[in-house]
Amino acid sequence: MKTRILIANRGEIALRVIRAVQELGFEAVAVYETPDEMSRHILTADDAIWIGDGPRCDYLNIQKMVTAAKKAKAVAIHPGYGFLAENPLFAKVCEEEGIIFIGPHSKTVADLGNKVVARHIMAEAGIPMVPGTKNLSQGRKGIDEALGFAAEHGYPVMLKATSGGGGRGIRRIDSDEEMQAQLPMARSEALAAFNDDSVYLEKLVLNPRHVEVQILADNFGKTIHLGTRDCSIQRRNQKLIEMAPSHIQNKKLLDTICDTAVKAAQAANYLNAGTVEFLIDQDDNFYFLEINTRIQVEHTVTEMITGIDIVRNQINIALGHSLPFEQEDVQIRGYAIEVRINAEDPKNDFMPEGGKKVTVYRSTGGFGVRLDGMAYQGYTVPEEYDSLLVKLTVHGYTWEETVGRLARCLNNFAIRGPKTTIPFYKNIVVEKDFISGHFDTSYIETHPFIFHYDEEASEGGKLARFIAEIHHSKENPFAK
Repeated sequence: MKTRILIANRGEIALRVIRAVQELGFEAVAVYETPDEMSRHILTADDAIWIGDGPRCDYLNIQKMVTAAKKAKAVAIHPGYGFLAENPLFAKVCEEEGIIFIGPHSKTVADLGNKVVARHIMAEAGIPMVPGTKNLSQGRKGIDEALGFAAEHGYPVMLKATSGGGGRGIRRIDSDEEMQAQLPMARSEALAAFNDDSVYLEKLVLNPRHVEVQILADNFGKTIHLGTRDCSIQRRNQKLIEMAPSHIQNKKLLDTICDTAVKAAQAANYLNAGTVEFLIDQDDNFYFLEINTRIQVEHTVTEMITGIDIVRNQINIALGHSLPFEQEDVQIRGYAIEVRINAEDPKNDFMPEGGKKVTVYRSTGGFGVRLDGMAYQGYTVPEEYDSLLVKLTVHGYTWEETVGRLARCLNNFAIRGPKTTIPFYKNIVVEKDFISGHFDTSYIETHPFIFHYDEEASEGGKLARFIAEIHHSKENPFAK
């Protein structure tokens, strides 16, 4: 029987992992809840196990995942991202049950998942960080601690959930009045989202660049970085566009950040793939933000510029193999940009378009183009899960070539049915600050005109061309 690996996730990341598993000559086992019974990831896998009616709750059930792995006789579980990927208890249960967890050790996941503990580890290692607090005390004492920190460091500050992640559990605070009103609400939201109401404060870095470094670390003492990514274009602290390498022109600064990322991973006794994230202020000072203990959504841009399959290396590291390359073997070639094409309405605060059917799906392609997704013509956008349809990643030799390729791909991508983020991205890729690489985390707020587009005209033109192509193929005897 072939080695079997269970993928404890869904959607495009499950598909991504399935492909890597199969390319290694192993069998991929998918899991699914009832709303996903026609999902592409279970059709692509070698086997699929139903874990419940859901929605979402069964993908979050540790015992059901472990039971499915045992039923499938899987030797390992890949958690993907989201759901259980950063749950230290999931990693620990896998370890106790003798199932290989494709990721860091459970203690590492726990330490780095707690932002206050992570800050302590980094402080001990001399990693630069913005001023921050420990976990704030409960009740009035916690409010007094928060007000004291703000008095010492000044507003604005960021109120953060200690167990937060993915842009959730973060609030900007600009006054004492806001602090007293927001702190209890932040605790309630943190408890609901992460089952932990602990919160802490950090001094806010105004309009920084958000730069991260991809790390791979094996069991033989080798920790390697794969260069930088820039994730500065965000909405509500969630990434919209990712690129690699960072467009910052100060190469010495980026080299220092990469070296610091390796040092940070080593300080945390890190194993497998991870991402060390930093903020860079207007004066080129950089500060540790966090370490994500999983594969990132935006890993595709790093793979495009390095030619290194991160997911394949994740699996091999977990199975006890050493990294097959050294730091000096990692060569950065050109630029890559990823956009997340979601079934959302950017003009309506990015409201999801769940429940709508994709009536037309004509994807783009060509040299230097990669698509990671699960949508197709006839696909119904699930209301129960995230609204991601497909990730579009392009690669080019120069930044200008890469931006031009992305613009061409967006113009040629036709999706009809739900509203999507395509026309929103089309405005960004022709905007002068984006083209020149001048952007930070305030980009969306400072460029409101990118929301000005006529979606119906744009989509209608694509649809008309699509219908014309179908008609032409029927009329032309040579079209086949």
